[in-house]
Amino acid sequence: MTLSETPCTHTGLNTGIYEGASLGELEQAIMNLLWDSTESLTANEVRDALAQRQDNQPAITTVLTVLGRLSKKGFVTKDSSRRPHEFSAATSREEHTVQLLNDVLGSAVDKHAVLARFIGGIEPSDARRVRNLLQSRDS
Repeated sequence: MTLSETPCTHTGLNTGIYEGASLGELEQAIMNLLWDSTESLTANEVRDALAQRQDNQPAITTVLTVLGRLSKKGFVTKDSSRRPHEFSAATSREEHTVQLLNDVLGSAVDKHAVLARFIGGIEPSDARRVRNLLQSRDS
């Protein structure tokens, strides 16, 4: 099974697609903006921030379309009670990453082998952190 065929469950729907792997470049850039922001953003604010981070400025209709797609996928929440509408990330970047890791691990035939290879490939300082986290969880 390839990464793009890995089932997705973090949105509450089993779409058959590993959503994190299917985020397009603009979707990922918008999610990074929303995750980095301490407040909800309007579509115009998202467009302006993208223009500062990228060479070109996407059209507002493009930004609205992508925000709508991200909302349908469960990545973004939209506050329609205000004008203009405001958008924010549905979960933190860390929670999203945890869900992606759980989705991948959940699809593994041999979870032990996957975990062993993962742990074997991380930096010693990260291995110490994992060990400490496991010890604190078990105590």
